[in-house]
Amino acid sequence: MKVLGIAGSPRRGGNTDILLAEFLKGAAGKGADVKTIRLNSLKITPCEHCDTCFKEGKCRIQDDMQKIYDELEQTDVIVLVSPVQFMGPTASLKAMIDRCQCLWARKYVLRVSPLNTERKRKAFFISVSGARIKGMFEPSLAIVKTWCRVLDIEYAGELLISGIDGKGAILRHPDALQKAYESGQKLAEG
Repeated sequence: MKVLGIAGSPRRGGNTDILLAEFLKGAAGKGADVKTIRLNSLKITPCEHCDTCFKEGKCRIQDDMQKIYDELEQTDVIVLVSPVQFMGPTASLKAMIDRCQCLWARKYVLRVSPLNTERKRKAFFISVSGARIKGMFEPSLAIVKTWCRVLDIEYAGELLISGIDGKGAILRHPDALQKAYESGQKLAEG
C-alpha cells in the first residue's frame, strides 16, 4: 500500500502539515509506504490551456509536475492537504490540480485511463480554516471532489476544521490529531 501526502500549504510546519504528519503516521503504522510532496518547494507552472494534451494526453510543460504525474500513477491513497485561502485551496494546490488537465484529456478526449492503470485509488482531503464561516470549505470540496472524479479516484472523506489560525494551533486540539491519525490507519487498511 502506497500513501502519498500532497501538502499544499505555503507555511512549513503549520496546522495542515501537522495533520498530514498524523495521517501518514497512522498509515505507516498499518504498514503503508508513505511519502510527502510539498508543493511549495516545487516549480509548477500554471496550466496554459494550450490543448497540446488533447493529442497525446501529456502536458508539454516540462517542470516538477512531471514527478507528480508519476507519483499519482504509482500510489493507492492520496491525501490532499490545504488551508483555506480566500474560500478555496492554496494557489499551489490549485495549480497542481489545474495541471491535471492532461489527465482530463486522456479520459474525455482520448478515452483512456487518466492515470494509465486500472488501479483502485482513494483520496482524502484535510483542510483548516482560521474563520468560522458557513460554507467555508464548500469551494475547496467542489474542486477536490471534481479532481477525484476526473482521475477515477474514489473520494474517501475529509477532515475539515475551522477556527484554527495561528501556526501550531491545531496542537491544542488532540481530537483533530487523533481523527487524522485514525483516518490514515483506516485508509491504509484498504
